[in-house]
Amino acid sequence: MGVDNGSTALGSFLPRLPVGAGAAEATALLQEHGVLVIENALAVRDRHAVDEGLEPWFEAARHGAGPFFGRQTRRFGGLFAKAPACAGLALHPLVLEVMETVLKGPAEAPVCDSIELNLTQAIGIEPGEGAQFLHRDEELWPFARSFEVMANAMWMLDDFTEENGATRLIPGSHRWPRDREPLPGEALTAEAPKGSVVLWLGGVLHAGGANRSAAIRRGVVMSYKLAWLTGGERLLLSTPPEVARHLPERLQRLLGYQLHRPNLGWVEGQDPIRWLRGEIGQLAEVHDNLSDQHVALLDAVERDPAAFAGYLS
Repeated sequence: MGVDNGSTALGSFLPRLPVGAGAAEATALLQEHGVLVIENALAVRDRHAVDEGLEPWFEAARHGAGPFFGRQTRRFGGLFAKAPACAGLALHPLVLEVMETVLKGPAEAPVCDSIELNLTQAIGIEPGEGAQFLHRDEELWPFARSFEVMANAMWMLDDFTEENGATRLIPGSHRWPRDREPLPGEALTAEAPKGSVVLWLGGVLHAGGANRSAAIRRGVVMSYKLAWLTGGERLLLSTPPEVARHLPERLQRLLGYQLHRPNLGWVEGQDPIRWLRGEIGQLAEVHDNLSDQHVALLDAVERDPAAFAGYLS
């Protein structure tokens, strides 16, 4: 069960689970609170591999030029091309299952055919950086919605503490009216040991904290979205085909090498992963790529054309 730190009121605590928790429990907590910390989710060996791959890039990365991304914060994307070990973060079995369940919605009425990565980003908040202002990542897409369109996983490469700028979040804020302003003290700090991950929905108010310590605070965000939305990061550019061809197929599809039915994102009428594999040239047999609803309708039309004459005339 999730730990409530002595309270059960929505918004008054950050729910937590151990790494061995099941996807159903994790999904339920994330949907209810909009936030979930999974402690020690990443094996030490895997964390070290990510650390080693990203270390030279953190050293070389530039600071941001404005207050939102942070003038004392190092950020960079394109992580699969820079540090192949980051693939394991995007494909973490528990996190990926939770993301798919939360974003796709109910099986009887899914809001998307598949999900994809929205962005990959390494973030190093340096000493002296101030607190970021609270915001919702769903604001990337300016349309009204009654469902979640994206969710984030922040992997902790260092211990996250109040002092070193751990992510601040307001549990339950994904359910607020969008004109509801946060009050002082409502944001809670996602403190957890390195190797942990904090998940939050796109409708949750959150921000990086102020780093009052003497060391950098590093984390990696893997952000997921509905596949029919444009991503924040142009992953098909930041992960070039010659890199993508060596990634696991599941990750290739999360990058965008997949077709979202009906007929969204094809190459010559076919699934773009076939192009990545070199199976499609300048011309190819065009496939229908229909949704289940369209297939059912076409089947019904073929069985009884007279009953559906309006579709054919």
